Amino acid sequence: MKAICNNVVLAESTDIVMVDGNPYFPRDAMRAEFFRDSRLTTVCGWKGTARYWDVVVDGTVFSNVVWSYETPKPAAEEIRERFAFYRNKGVELVD
Repeated sequence: MKAICNNVVLAESTDIVMVDGNPYFPRDAMRAEFFRDSRLTTVCGWKGTARYWDVVVDGTVFSNVVWSYETPKPAAEEIRERFAFYRNKGVELVD
């Protein structure tokens, strides 16, 4: 699977974990030069606290479109060290 923004591949991997309909990429698939830390966090009752990143491509910022559970709750352990993308916010997910 690939995550693409403005014709730039942000992440690519065949090692995808699906949770709640979202594909989670392994951390080593992240092309870090296109990601910028965001201050946003949210809490999911069964996964835990999510942290977010912005995506920056060719000077355009796509705010809070990537998230990860750095220390997930036990029920979500399979997504530790993984990240996912919001669809329809500038990032296209392609099989």
